[in-house]
Amino acid sequence: MDIWSKEKRSEVMAKIRSKNTEPEMMLRKALFAKGFCYRINYNKLSGKPDIVFPKYKTVIFVHGCFWHGHDNCKIAHIPKSNTEFWEHKIMINQERDKSNEMKIVSSGWKALTFWECEIPKKTIESVLESIIATLHRNIPHPYSTRIRLYEEREDNIMMVAEDIVPYGQQKQLSYQF
Repeated sequence: MDIWSKEKRSEVMAKIRSKNTEPEMMLRKALFAKGFCYRINYNKLSGKPDIVFPKYKTVIFVHGCFWHGHDNCKIAHIPKSNTEFWEHKIMINQERDKSNEMKIVSSGWKALTFWECEIPKKTIESVLESIIATLHRNIPHPYSTRIRLYEEREDNIMMVAEDIVPYGQQKQLSYQF
């Protein structure tokens, strides 16, 4: 049995935000104070990650413990009323989270997940340290782009270099694809 009327419960639930939550805002402010630039709620990636570092190809999800079913957490408990509904809802959220993370990782990005209970003011420094360590491992090196000298197409190796043409003669252009 719920302690509020149906209308009051609906009003309370409507005020719960999915963007700009308190833990997310605290993490974003701390990252910005450290000098990091990022995008928020980037809809070009699966699951609209909360914080995205395009330069480092890294995304951060800040999950609410209740809504995403954080195991062994004081905040994440199944309500006593309408238990079946909430178990199903949280299970679907967890499956969607796994699917979104797999899509992001398979497209070459690194995905980090932090829980609402991990981001209080007391422990935000340890969260920042793990994020910074991950980002520094993903720094693109200025000389990391390699020049490809050949390209493989259907087991044929095609050279990218030009033919040698004697001085004074004009090269005839012919493209073969």
